[in-house]
Amino acid sequence: MVNFIGRFNVVPSLPEKLEPLREIAYNLFWSWNHDAIELFRRLDRKLWEDSHHNPVLMLGKIGQDRLNVLVNDDSFVSHMNRVQVQLNIYLEEKTWYQKQYKYNGHKLIAYFSAEFGLTECLQIYSGGLGVLAGDHLKSASDLGLPLVGVGLCYKEGYFQQYLTNDGWQQERYEITDFYNQPMTLVTNKDNTPLKIEMNFPGRKVYVQVWMIQVGRVPLYLLDTNIPDNTPEDRTITRTLYGGNIETRIQQEIVLGIGGIRALHAMGIDPQVCHMNEGHSAFLSLERIGYLIKNHGLSFSEARDINFYSNVFTTHTPVPAGIDIFPNELIEKYFGLYYRNELKMDDKTFYSLGTIIKDKAPGNFNMAHLAMNMAGSVNGVSQLHSKVSKKMWMAGFVDIPFDEIPIDYVTNGVHTHSHLSADMQELLYRYLGEKFFQNPADYDVWKRIDEIPDEELWRTHERRRERLVAFARNRLIKQINERGGSASELSFAKEVLDVEALTIGFARRFATYKRATLIFKDIERLASILSHVNFPVQVIIAGKAHPKDEEGKKLIQEIVAFTKEPLLRKRIVFLENYDMNLARYMVEGCDIWLNNPRRPFEASGTSGMKIIANGGLNLSVMDGWWDEAFSPELGWKIGNREEYDDLDYQDELESRLIYETLEKEIIPLFYNRSLDKLPRGWISMMKNSMKKLGPVFSSHRMVEEYAKKFYFSSYEKRRGLVEAECVKGKEYSQWKNKLNENWGKVKFINVAAEVKNGDMNVGLKYPVTAEVDLGELTPEDIDVQIYYGKIGDGNDAQKLSVTMKNVPRKIKSNIYFYRGEIECTDTGQFGYTLRVVPKHSLLNNPFELGVIKWAE
Repeated sequence: MVNFIGRFNVVPSLPEKLEPLREIAYNLFWSWNHDAIELFRRLDRKLWEDSHHNPVLMLGKIGQDRLNVLVNDDSFVSHMNRVQVQLNIYLEEKTWYQKQYKYNGHKLIAYFSAEFGLTECLQIYSGGLGVLAGDHLKSASDLGLPLVGVGLCYKEGYFQQYLTNDGWQQERYEITDFYNQPMTLVTNKDNTPLKIEMNFPGRKVYVQVWMIQVGRVPLYLLDTNIPDNTPEDRTITRTLYGGNIETRIQQEIVLGIGGIRALHAMGIDPQVCHMNEGHSAFLSLERIGYLIKNHGLSFSEARDINFYSNVFTTHTPVPAGIDIFPNELIEKYFGLYYRNELKMDDKTFYSLGTIIKDKAPGNFNMAHLAMNMAGSVNGVSQLHSKVSKKMWMAGFVDIPFDEIPIDYVTNGVHTHSHLSADMQELLYRYLGEKFFQNPADYDVWKRIDEIPDEELWRTHERRRERLVAFARNRLIKQINERGGSASELSFAKEVLDVEALTIGFARRFATYKRATLIFKDIERLASILSHVNFPVQVIIAGKAHPKDEEGKKLIQEIVAFTKEPLLRKRIVFLENYDMNLARYMVEGCDIWLNNPRRPFEASGTSGMKIIANGGLNLSVMDGWWDEAFSPELGWKIGNREEYDDLDYQDELESRLIYETLEKEIIPLFYNRSLDKLPRGWISMMKNSMKKLGPVFSSHRMVEEYAKKFYFSSYEKRRGLVEAECVKGKEYSQWKNKLNENWGKVKFINVAAEVKNGDMNVGLKYPVTAEVDLGELTPEDIDVQIYYGKIGDGNDAQKLSVTMKNVPRKIKSNIYFYRGEIECTDTGQFGYTLRVVPKHSLLNNPFELGVIKWAE
């Protein structure tokens, strides 16, 4: 390899009159502004497609002759100026956050994620987790939230998929030229690249930082591919989810520890850190180290102060989806770090990597680290919260299942990023400006009913027509690239029908998502798809992880099905699923099929993206659909059943898909009135749009995160660190005292004041208790009655009522408590008593992991 002795950058040369194009191109506001997208398309339509919708690359490649023409094109210049005004208004107008909240500080919240799906030209995402993170930033921008994003800058990103003639997935990795992307290198005041250094075993690793402007929100990406590093270390941030387990821990160290250091180097001191999955959980250690170094705190003091300003969102419903590192590897990278910078011993350090108490951990679990270090933990749907509690209940001994402190915030999607230009124009016409300002406003969506059925249907039909045209072109491209025959090319030009009921299935090809379920009975499926009068077609896309052989086999099976004589005109598999392909599918499909094996879909967001586009869902009752489904909004597969016999489940649920198609979906779609409109179908479209649109929006999601977690976390953090962390130290001392003395807490006597066991509805059942608190006081604890109906099962709701400390002289450390159970329902009830910690800072009484039950 030639060693270059100097470097320089070449940037696009634009006529002064066209300089606003540069400003527009470098703010991803254009990615959800159809007027801006059309502006870049007008520059050069072919170049727009060839550049993978990258306006910065376009500006560098477009010919000077074309620019000279555009300078004198008053229509184009007017269009450009209009988009620039839209961007400036967007950046300057008063936002939801500015109207509702006025916290001091420039950037209060840092959102960490291993991937971000922002737009197709930025290959720093692999799938749903990344697109969700991208939508989070976009909605944070729209809402004006003082937030920054932190991620990794992958030179190769995720792989590009192509298939062999027999349908086997192959992977191709494309090198990304960051200097021709809508991103800029963060520099010091002297214009040299900002770099941070990190201690790795026996060496230093240096990291530079790139910035992507996402509306009002900056996203900072960390990059080790710089000459300061060894060839091996330059590849740390090369590939998303690539390499071996050592590459993975290196990436997560750069993301978590390097991310915090990079923010500090840029003068940003985040008061709240949100870990989107456990990949970035090492940030919690660096935040502790920062407080130890700069405020002279002990490890326990620093940890307690940071605890409430960390938020952890888990996305996985199975332990296999969590990063777990062997202790030997952790020791290699963290031995000196935890001894020298965190001032702690090995036993304490390794206990952070497990939620299982009183058992020496054999490995280091990143999700457990995040849970141990975050005051707020949540799943991504109501059902996923329950699944997470079940998965991790061993870490919450003696705590009732429904009170395990794992909350939920159901995912949402950035409506304007996934909405077709045609549908956006229609909705703007009838819903008005408020639809753009707040897509989570229920009242705005109610105006969907004002849209004439014919206009809504014709708009949706246009998108289906464009999807079919796109699919044909993509098939032709696939066939050409693998050297297909003339007959294959001829056939590809006629595949699919622009008027047929179109089902979409596009997602990661993990086995639990059951991509081949609809193919269980080929003859029955063929009879459904090839009906002369009521045709149906299926468009499928998705990638399997490069190491997932079973997922690749599923793709191969589907490709084989597409070649069956009875199916080949009605089923297509489109290669290289990305945000562009996803956009065409969610904008044009009539039905979105989702059939994972319940309860393994934590949330799922692809089905949310079709809502505003007028598509309808056919899904297993899992993830978000478990809380969204209603018969007037779409269709369900099954009734929340979970099976031990998986073959039986597949057989049964595949039949349910066929029956739902045959008896409900197809008749409704093809039931046309005299004006050839499917009035019943359109009514369901409108119901889905107006009732689900505002709920499953990332605006609602981010607002919920802000109100539920961010703002309260900030308030606690601010109170704990002010005046040289006085309150933080006091809280840490209280917590230590509580833990040291908890073993002495015990019930001396529990009694019911009512001798007769029967109570009438409306009366109160009084209970008293004498409790020995040892060295603790009534201000440190709550004594509660915990009660519920007997025989209703573990999932039945149980209630608790706090008992009052009644002044009664017994002994100095024994206290008398009295409480009452309100008898509002009939039946047999049981009760017991418990003691739990009490402090104004606690998010819930169970986060300290201690509880004392009456025996």
